Amino acid sequence: DNENDKNQVLVPALRFTGFSDGWAHYHLREAVVSFDYGLNAPAKPYDFKNKYLRIKDIDEISRTFSTADLTSPDTDLVDSDKYLAREGDLFFARTGSIGRTYLYSKDEGKVLFAGYLIRGHIKQDLFSPDFVFYNTLTNGYYSFVKTTSARSVQPGINAQEYGSYKLAIPSLPEQQRIGALFKE
Repeated sequence: DNENDKNQVLVPALRFTGFSDGWAHYHLREAVVSFDYGLNAPAKPYDFKNKYLRIKDIDEISRTFSTADLTSPDTDLVDSDKYLAREGDLFFARTGSIGRTYLYSKDEGKVLFAGYLIRGHIKQDLFSPDFVFYNTLTNGYYSFVKTTSARSVQPGINAQEYGSYKLAIPSLPEQQRIGALFKE
């Protein structure tokens, strides 16, 4: 991981019409405003106001928020705003189902996230949340997760380690086109 990697320009063979600029390497930490750890609270039956996103609520195949077993956080939510999911939030499992990701959609409503998840709020002025999310569904990402989580006795990946994941990223308009294609 040296500075020369960032200057290396990649040009994919297959492109959307109208795009010709090269892609640059970025670390995931450069694509997020910050990484945040979730709320450390047990779950209780759903209170019909506050959805609680836990690792097991992220469907392994579709990577969507499974509402089959909705719960709410069992704690005083007076100062819980910092745990509210916002548009552009990408969640990463740090233990258990390591590497599992979920991109929040405002259609989910009010969602608070649990402590075994790490939130990366994507810098939407430079990066497409969809593009970054779909990068976490690639073989390169799975290889990164496998290698990184195997480094310790207790398997897991922390925010700093997730931040070291490298992505090849085009211009924002091209990211948005690619992200929209994969979303369909």
